[in-house]
Amino acid sequence: NAQTGPVFLTYKASDDIDAIVNTVVNSEPEYDFSDEKNVRHTLWVVNDPQLIRQIQSQFEKVDYLYVADGHHRSAAAMRIKQARQKANSGHTGHEEYNFFLTVIFPDNQMQILDYNRVVRDLNGMGMAEFLGKISQKFSVLKSEEGEQYKPDQKHSLGMYLNNCWHRLMPLDNSFDETNPVERLDVSILQNNLLSPILGIQDPRKDKRIDFVGGIRGLSELEKRVNSGRWVVAFALYRTSMNDLMAIANAGQIMPPKSTWFEPKLKSGLVIHKLD
Repeated sequence: NAQTGPVFLTYKASDDIDAIVNTVVNSEPEYDFSDEKNVRHTLWVVNDPQLIRQIQSQFEKVDYLYVADGHHRSAAAMRIKQARQKANSGHTGHEEYNFFLTVIFPDNQMQILDYNRVVRDLNGMGMAEFLGKISQKFSVLKSEEGEQYKPDQKHSLGMYLNNCWHRLMPLDNSFDETNPVERLDVSILQNNLLSPILGIQDPRKDKRIDFVGGIRGLSELEKRVNSGRWVVAFALYRTSMNDLMAIANAGQIMPPKSTWFEPKLKSGLVIHKLD
């Protein structure tokens, strides 16, 4: 009967909305604290009817809101809405179950980090065979021993294998640059390596792959592989806000685990009750 975690939305930044927000945050906040992970949360409550109308008026001019994080929460809210509506013979469309909790940030105030991968095995191959197959789709440059490689541009991937980092650069014509989904680095990795070489067809369900948020750094990838429970790790360059919006505008869907947003907002700070 309540939603405790907001869906994370974004929009093309607006100077007029920023001006209203700046006015609000110059006042005394309702809450201001740091949580157990040392993330600071500052919350202002807007209850001035005139200010609320100004905010509503400005958002009516915003063409689109994009789901940055919380696709599953959105889908769950829709399923709950449909169930509640079916059970309510007097449904009007104004009940609380018709709405879900969101937090909305302008695109220029959002931080997207990389979302990296670790894989349990080489799909029955030895090191030499695995590297040989990769070289058919990527140029492979081995780093010096002890030197990490963090991707510093699009279409540049890092791979940690056998205590050493490698830089992978996709070869020409290995992906469709005109397709906003296919040109994402997560798609290039999936379509040219994870699926055809390592046999991971569905990363959502395959237990041989796991995902590591970029906030944890390359050392976490090394730690996973060095533990022996994982064999190879892949570090990706972060997806941009422009990429996310281009895919949504094209009516396409982001690949799974392609964005990692920080900081995460604390669940339960704001609650939307459904009745």
